[in-house]
Amino acid sequence: MAENGMEPDRLNTQLNDMVVLVDDEPNIRETVAFILEAEGVEVETGSDGVEGLEAVRRCKPKVVLLDVMMPRMDGYEVCRAIRSDPELQGVFVMILTARGQKSDEAKALEVGADLYMSKPFDDEVVMQVIRDVFDGRLVSKQGSTEDGPVVHYQRTGAGAAG
Repeated sequence: MAENGMEPDRLNTQLNDMVVLVDDEPNIRETVAFILEAEGVEVETGSDGVEGLEAVRRCKPKVVLLDVMMPRMDGYEVCRAIRSDPELQGVFVMILTARGQKSDEAKALEVGADLYMSKPFDDEVVMQVIRDVFDGRLVSKQGSTEDGPVVHYQRTGAGAAG
């Protein structure tokens, strides 16, 4: 059992070791996808919330990297839809957004995000989170009886993407 009392295998045995990246900014999508693929991570992308949700449902990834401000369906709606789909139980949702206000973070957590990072973010931290999810060291809080801590990262300077 994981530290938070959840059995990692119970939540993500049906999920694939891959990432769905959803962001409406092409340069961010391409940069983050390039970084992840260089580390050997399989990546599927979506350019808006509707495309992203379709990719999540089709691919059943262990991790979703999700922007908030997007056309057709915002990141909050996508996260809510993921959390309401029993086939996607255990997907680790990480919000990566330019919106850095506490109220934005609170809303992301309210709709079920596991992690919240403001842009620009540290690509090494994002990669470590993905590795930890793939290795079962970090699991989605979804289905947990107690709310685990959700970390807010913000980094500026060299090595940051976003």
